[in-house]
Amino acid sequence: MQRSIIAWSAAALLAFGIATAGAQPAPPPIPYGEVPPPRAEVVPPPRAGYYWEPGHWHWNGNHYVWIGGHWMGGRPHGQWIAGHWRWNGNHYVWVPAHWG
Repeated sequence: MQRSIIAWSAAALLAFGIATAGAQPAPPPIPYGEVPPPRAEVVPPPRAGYYWEPGHWHWNGNHYVWIGGHWMGGRPHGQWIAGHWRWNGNHYVWVPAHWG
């Protein structure tokens, strides 16, 4: 009798485990690695009405690739915030340069 109860309990637990295994959410994606240090860039002479956006690393889904700096046009309003990487708790996110 006791063997029967143990066998049925084990079978029920096994069946419950198999049934719920398919309902488990997928594991979270592996976060990107740390962003490499910035590369040195030669900044061209200033241009009226343009603001320099320094180069930055970009995650292409497999590894980081360097995106060179460039001039950005625009009218000043507020404070210029340079592009930067920010950790969002799960992975790094590129925040483009903008007026704040």
